[in-house]
Amino acid sequence: MSSPRTSDVLVIGGGIIGLVTAWRAAQRGLATAVVDPEPGGGAARVAAGMLAAVSELHYGEESLLGLNLASARRYPDFVAELTEATGRDLGYRRCGTLVAALDADDRAQLRELHALHERSGLESRWLNGRECRRLEPMLAPGVRGGLRVDGDHQIDPRRLADALVVACERAGVVFHRVRAARLSVARERATGVRTAEGTDLAAGRVVLAAGSLSGRLAGVPDGVLPPVRPVKGQVLRLTVPARWAPFLSRTVRAVVRGSQVYLVPRENGELVIGATSEELGWDTTVTAGGVYALLRDAHELVPGITELPLTETCAGLRPGSPDNAPLLGPTDLAGLLLATGHHRNGVLLTPVTGDALARALTTGELPAEARPFTPRRFTAAARTEQPA
Repeated sequence: MSSPRTSDVLVIGGGIIGLVTAWRAAQRGLATAVVDPEPGGGAARVAAGMLAAVSELHYGEESLLGLNLASARRYPDFVAELTEATGRDLGYRRCGTLVAALDADDRAQLRELHALHERSGLESRWLNGRECRRLEPMLAPGVRGGLRVDGDHQIDPRRLADALVVACERAGVVFHRVRAARLSVARERATGVRTAEGTDLAAGRVVLAAGSLSGRLAGVPDGVLPPVRPVKGQVLRLTVPARWAPFLSRTVRAVVRGSQVYLVPRENGELVIGATSEELGWDTTVTAGGVYALLRDAHELVPGITELPLTETCAGLRPGSPDNAPLLGPTDLAGLLLATGHHRNGVLLTPVTGDALARALTTGELPAEARPFTPRRFTAAARTEQPA
């Protein structure tokens, strides 16, 4: 009987978070492998790729802001490094975002967001309706005002994922294109995985980075299993004919009747419209209702979208956590680290996650900006809540 194949680090999950973790680990001289049936897949194939640390700031999530900003600051250098390593164009655009208000209620809510930005030391500028339309002439005449956020950028997540696969291959990462079926544990330590084909893959340390599936891996002890759930998002892709370019010069987003909608224009003529947020378990069906709601809300914001060809509809599952923040670093099970639970910020947090996990794998400690997001924050809270 042959002995199990061994690596220093075994990453479960080949989405962008697992790939950036593997790439950074391999760059630090660790023999690294990834277990995933389709590396480069996952939620990133659906995501719009907004790098919106400022315009996506939510009340109650101010603790996450520092991590988001730290990752946003790293993006230009990260893109340059990844482009040099692979020769791939990642579709990175420093185009900014306009957050629009369509009625008086939206305007009042946006004013509150602007005040939150100012209290948080963030840069955004209030525009009246006329100034918004001067910036983006395709906006509806009824737009009442908006926030101009020049520091929010975008990237094409599909190109990012494909480039990370190439970067990993060139850095010597080994891909096992199979499904991880069970975590292997011996003497209270994670020692690798057993694949769906029955192969044992041994490793010095295991990183669970399987997105919304991270909470379903067999063999992970109950007290360590990440509290990650799937959050469905439906997204549309349209094509802007060359004669209409530029249709929009930047990302445009709004709240329409309480629902978030955004339009992300790519330089290649693609226009991404998203995204629904649905707590429907593992369902990834594209529904008529979801498509209708997105088109209806986007049409109220930018009426001209109804003239564009609809080229793709898709749905994916974001990995949600109890506090909408990621779980990063070592767990209470020796040898097991987590890189999951990024919810709607997976693309934005790619650079800082790779750096944080590489640091944890080489030194055993998380960098300062990632320490509030240790997986142990949930296990410690659970112990506190238990009766004496």
